[in-house]
Amino acid sequence: MLVRLFAAALLVPALIVPATTRPAPAAPAVWNIDKTHSNVSFQIRHFVSKVRGSFTDFKGTITADPDAWQNGQIDVQITATSITTNNDRRDADLRSRNFFAADSFPTITFKSTRIERSGDDGKIYGTLTMRGVTKSIVLDGHFNGIQKSSQGDRVGFDATTTVNRMDYGVKWNRAAEGGGVMLGDDVKIEINVEAVRARS
Repeated sequence: MLVRLFAAALLVPALIVPATTRPAPAAPAVWNIDKTHSNVSFQIRHFVSKVRGSFTDFKGTITADPDAWQNGQIDVQITATSITTNNDRRDADLRSRNFFAADSFPTITFKSTRIERSGDDGKIYGTLTMRGVTKSIVLDGHFNGIQKSSQGDRVGFDATTTVNRMDYGVKWNRAAEGGGVMLGDDVKIEINVEAVRARS
């Protein structure tokens, strides 16, 4: 009799040990970048100083669980014609084929591929596409936290990186009197993002 009971237990283990079920992971939230409280800026060497500028028209999303943002995805689109350095003549030149060729390549994009997290800091790996050229880049990121608001929960990130404009075909330059050139090749990019998750 004991042999028969033991054999039945082996054939129907679910009757002896109840199956444990794990709750399904929560779906990551979609956070829309709030353009009025975010900034995409850059700086480049001009002779012996720096020229700073920014883009005023951009949009994007962060798809992530706020408790595990290292598993998130970032997707940003920047309108090239929205570049501004507070100098109309220079801005028109920056939109021309000398630099961004905005008529032919109206959008600059960044898409993350993975994130490495260390506390509130992290490395954001992804691809930057500009003037039709796509290159892999790494941003140094920092998570600024989450805050509730009347419009919805808000999340904040900062990120910086440096790219070589030559890699994207932005090659215009001019010789400087006495040697050297007018513009540097390295462009420092700084991104400050506040994104909101609308209340359901």
